[in-house]
Amino acid sequence: MDKKAQDQSMLASLELLYDVSREIAAALDLRTVLHRVLFLSMKNVRAISGSIIVLDGNQQPVESAIITGSQLHEQTTQQLRITYERGLAGWVIRNQKAVLVPDTSQDERWLRRPDDDAERTGPKSAVSAPILARDHLVGVMTLVHPTPGFFTQDHLALVRAITDQAGVAVLNARLYAESQRQTRAMTALAESAATITASLKTDDVLQQILEQISQALQVEVVSLALIDPQTQELVFRAASGEKGPNVIGIRLAPGEGIAGWVAREGIGIIVPDVRQDPRFLPTVDKLLNFVTKAIACAPIRLRGEVIGILQAINPKDGAFDPDALQVITGIGGLAGTAIHHAQLFERMEAAHQRYRELFEDSIDPILITDLEGRILEANRQVAMITGMNRESLLNTMIDHFQIVDQAELGEKFEKLASGETTSYETCLKAEGGREVPIQVYVRNVFIDGISNLQWILRDVTERKNLDNLRNDLISMIYHDLRSPLSNIVSSLDVIQALMPQDSDPAVEPLLDIAIRATERIERLTNSLLDIRRLEAGQSIASRELVSPTSITKEAVKNVLPIVENKNQEITLLIEENLPKVWVDTDMIGRVLTNLLENAVKHTPAGSTIYLGARLEGNQVIMWVQDNGPGIPPDERERIFDKFSRLHGRGGPKGLGLGLAFCRLAVEAHGGQIWVDDGPEGGSNFKFTLPTQMD
Repeated sequence: MDKKAQDQSMLASLELLYDVSREIAAALDLRTVLHRVLFLSMKNVRAISGSIIVLDGNQQPVESAIITGSQLHEQTTQQLRITYERGLAGWVIRNQKAVLVPDTSQDERWLRRPDDDAERTGPKSAVSAPILARDHLVGVMTLVHPTPGFFTQDHLALVRAITDQAGVAVLNARLYAESQRQTRAMTALAESAATITASLKTDDVLQQILEQISQALQVEVVSLALIDPQTQELVFRAASGEKGPNVIGIRLAPGEGIAGWVAREGIGIIVPDVRQDPRFLPTVDKLLNFVTKAIACAPIRLRGEVIGILQAINPKDGAFDPDALQVITGIGGLAGTAIHHAQLFERMEAAHQRYRELFEDSIDPILITDLEGRILEANRQVAMITGMNRESLLNTMIDHFQIVDQAELGEKFEKLASGETTSYETCLKAEGGREVPIQVYVRNVFIDGISNLQWILRDVTERKNLDNLRNDLISMIYHDLRSPLSNIVSSLDVIQALMPQDSDPAVEPLLDIAIRATERIERLTNSLLDIRRLEAGQSIASRELVSPTSITKEAVKNVLPIVENKNQEITLLIEENLPKVWVDTDMIGRVLTNLLENAVKHTPAGSTIYLGARLEGNQVIMWVQDNGPGIPPDERERIFDKFSRLHGRGGPKGLGLGLAFCRLAVEAHGGQIWVDDGPEGGSNFKFTLPTQMD
């Protein structure tokens, strides 16, 4: 080539490089830069097709462009991936060297496709060069001509010059595109955070999550599944799109499908082609008559734990953007907290609703007050019984309706601080000045983190009336029995005194039976009288120092006939040299007699009953032990109440006053009475007595 021709060629090259610099400098959009560089290069080397693959910092393809003739192809990155992995462009990337291929059919670096067959386009000529910026590989450009041997070393040098000139522009455009994607991703996450957390209803939160992903990623379907805590299965709870409702309720076993894998591993993934992924579960597509092509899936996390997954399916542009995984993973992190808060709120709302229903529908008046006794809430029963509307009740003091028992609650309710329920009886001032006897139950409750008092006012009018009826009946029985009983006792004493020594032997046992029966009736009437006196708070008038042994012997004597009748035995376990006790002898004797009679009733025939006494401190403990059915622990306090009977219709008969008398009598002496399990079953009634005078 003469000097003039060389000068013209150099001038043309300089003009081309100038045009390339001017064209690419005028744009920051990566796609635009790639298209301009590719068009100018193809024009000046007369190529019929060309491609550019742009690489990220890890030398992975992030963007690309393909031109065939004058046609620009969209969504080409995935199409060029196989070329990047096994074709000529991949060789250039790995070796970072420009290459000239005179005949593509003779070079193994060229990835042959069906179009390369001789019957179609046949062999070609190609040049490929790395795109470098500051010694960093940012991409590769490949140009193709349909005629083998067309490209020369001059063409290769020109292509290298173009790629060197374009390197910085491509890098800047790639970085700009990455920053734009990051900005879009952050914007999407920020908008998602504001939108997702705007509601506290679970269904609304789930729907907002789906909408945000759908808008951010532009996909055909978005679905959300949560892990069932019981089975660890993934259960689809929400889905968008035409087929979305059919997804709801589908369950996946742990690790099943791409979604199950993400939930198990806790790693978000993008699967560009599900047909090439062995984790894909085609049965769901068959079930829904749907075709899944590409999936982006990310875990939903709460405090570091995976509680579910988000799944975006089939991007509308054919492939997911590079920032898609970042977006769906970020929304997954937001979704966990939002779903948890919504579920907590709904549970709290449901609990409040249940409480309100129980509160309002209760048949008992219920009040909520602060710790000073000021009414904060009142149900409809309070309004009905007091005749005041709810507005009038609020801020009224609790003692406006009832006398507060400060001995039980404390002057400033300090005795309720332990959290236990306290109960006492009083009268409620009802509408029209009427007084209603009530049982008050008070306890400390926390409402919205604030300590308050709950007052349940239970109307006990019927119970009081029944108690009065029973007391009147007992009083009538006592008074009606006492006079004729005295006559019977006197008559029996006279008969016994007048009986001759040579009287009929059959008469004396009958007389003994009559005397014992009258003594038992006399003990019963005396106990009825004592119950009334002790409940009224009267003190014990006649005490004396008496030996525990003498009390036990007298009690055994009283029950011996019925013991012998059931072929039972009473074994005494009394310590020697016990000190005397300071008691009303007759009253404590009746306590022991009652306990022994109960033991005889509940102990099987032929068994042994134990009666014992021992010294413990300055008190004597006495006990009566049987081997009957025993008493359940939750009944051991109730059996000492008046009219309480444990064994119901099938058990021994009685009024339920014997143990009530025992408790009143023992406590009036300053002692305690209780019941434990026997060593070999049955019950062991114990009580304490003082050993010295007050």
